[in-house]
Amino acid sequence: MACCEPELKPEAPPAYRRVLIAVLLINITLFLVEALVGWFSGSRALRADALDFLGDSATYALTLWALGQSLAWRLRAARIKGVSLLLLGLLVLADSLLAMTNGAPPPGYTMTGIGLLALAANLTSLALLMRYRQGDANIRSVWLCSRNDAVANVAVIGAGLAVMVSGSHWPDLIVAVAIAALFSHSAMAILRQANAEARGEGSGCSSC
Repeated sequence: MACCEPELKPEAPPAYRRVLIAVLLINITLFLVEALVGWFSGSRALRADALDFLGDSATYALTLWALGQSLAWRLRAARIKGVSLLLLGLLVLADSLLAMTNGAPPPGYTMTGIGLLALAANLTSLALLMRYRQGDANIRSVWLCSRNDAVANVAVIGAGLAVMVSGSHWPDLIVAVAIAALFSHSAMAILRQANAEARGEGSGCSSC
């Protein structure tokens, strides 16, 4: 991925705002669906993925707000996103550790079905965001969120299939912990890029 593409200016085109609003609505909807199903099914992986959608919704809302703001405020917004992702990762990790000793296997078919729905939603978001994948820390963080979500969705689908085959809750927990690690990795990438921009080093080429 090239690092020398022109950085998008804060005055983003109206089309970009419309795309952000669209993916924001997609993520809020999937957060509600996965949170409810994850709670009632007992799937830690679905709960983790639901928090991922919630974190992304906050990211998109912050990005919408940051468009047109000064560099200082855009950097603050990016840092808030990074710290928030780290906190979400710790929350998912704690939830998974609590379930390691007495967790029951969730219904694998439910995990797989919801995972496929979430993957379709994130692939739609990625298609909408494709042309905006380069830019400052705020704009790039939006692309990273949707890209990482698609990876997490594939992992949830795989965990659902593994639960069906094995009858164990461990595939569900392993994927939940992996999503927590993905939160942390993404957070550090966003924070590194924000710090580089604060030092005047440009948008960088950080990735998750």
